[in-house]
Amino acid sequence: MSFLTKTVSAIGAAALLSATALTANAETTKLRIQTHYAPETVSGKLAAAYIDNIQTMSGGDIQVEMFYSSAVVKSVETFDAAATGILDCDMTGGGYQTGKNSAFQFVGDIMGGYATPYQQLSWLYYGGGLEAAKPLYNKYDMELVGWWVYGQESFASSKPIAKVEDFKGWKFRSPPGMETKIFEKLGATPIVMDFTEIFTALETGIIDGADASGLANNVGLGLYDLVKYANFPGFHSMPSDHLACNKARWDAMPEEHRRIMSVAMESLALRTALTFEKKNAEAAAELTANGVTLSQWAPEDLQEFRNAAQATWPEFADTPEAKALVESHIAYLTQLGLVAE
Repeated sequence: MSFLTKTVSAIGAAALLSATALTANAETTKLRIQTHYAPETVSGKLAAAYIDNIQTMSGGDIQVEMFYSSAVVKSVETFDAAATGILDCDMTGGGYQTGKNSAFQFVGDIMGGYATPYQQLSWLYYGGGLEAAKPLYNKYDMELVGWWVYGQESFASSKPIAKVEDFKGWKFRSPPGMETKIFEKLGATPIVMDFTEIFTALETGIIDGADASGLANNVGLGLYDLVKYANFPGFHSMPSDHLACNKARWDAMPEEHRRIMSVAMESLALRTALTFEKKNAEAAAELTANGVTLSQWAPEDLQEFRNAAQATWPEFADTPEAKALVESHIAYLTQLGLVAE
């Protein structure tokens, strides 16, 4: 055997040993993640794309068992299920945890604050939001990985909702938290119920309307097959869906897996905002053609809502974490010119 042949053989053997060692040392992260979205909704499909991205970018080293439509536990229980290890990550939203700590309102849905998802995401990533939210999530043994914000929500209703006056006596599904207080001040009757119960409650007339999601998601849920009134563009609520993972589980993951999941969340955030710009406009045109009445609120009615919402913020800033988040939001909203100094 020549020297060259021996050298090539040695290099090949070393490469094979190196590749074998890398394969042996590769770590696999297996995660169980739940979202409240149905797989056929726009948000459900976006969540599926996120899972596909992190699995593909990790070369299969991140493996996810994904649960849709709150299949394992109720939406409001997802956070605790992840914190206690029943699940690994929660892909619902902080707004479901306001009963645990009012601070979750201000990572879930500040209401009456930001006008676009881009402004809200800007606070999280560049306005000190992640740093302000970290102590809150860590307090409950969770880690906030990122947000995906689809924009302003629209109502679904069996009655017209074209102005503040229409809220008088209006029974509607509301998520828990600050929203119930704001709408009580405006004369409505909010009824807190799980996301998965909305369709049946509308169908049976238990409620007149629902605060469920954005216009396109509402179409995906089939809400406008039951009721024929909505508002668009939305104004009242722009919830931040989150990805939050069990902190011990997160900390034990390889750094490259944490980085893949975090960066992929930024991609999901942008993709979500851009997708709903298009999907909501398409949904509005489709609904109008199908006889659904869409109301666009007048500036004076919008301002009346914002006044009621902003007057309610201090009522929920009753824990150290909530105060810190409200102060952070107000500082950034002031910078953006959305709150007067």
